[in-house]
Amino acid sequence: GAGGNRQKGTDKNTAALDAETEKLAHKTVSVDVAQTIMKARSDKGLTRKDLATKINEKPTVVQEYETGKAIPNQQTLGKMERCLGVKLRGKDIGKPLEPRGSKAKK
Repeated sequence: GAGGNRQKGTDKNTAALDAETEKLAHKTVSVDVAQTIMKARSDKGLTRKDLATKINEKPTVVQEYETGKAIPNQQTLGKMERCLGVKLRGKDIGKPLEPRGSKAKK
């Protein structure tokens, strides 16, 4: 019949669930990366919209990365690195990106 989806009381797990919800946040872009993107973009004289157009993303994506709210996407970071010429991943964040094929061969 009708009204079959009525909730009866609360589960005993509700309190445990409430206690653990805060820990389940995604890692967002670090402050270093956000500041590096902003600095590199302004050094090149690009607006957020210009950068977004160059990397085929929406300006809101660039804004989220610059404010540190974005969940890092390796593909997007890679496109930003190539466009801005600055490393945004790994341990050398902020260092100039070496052109492809310029690494010394061993």
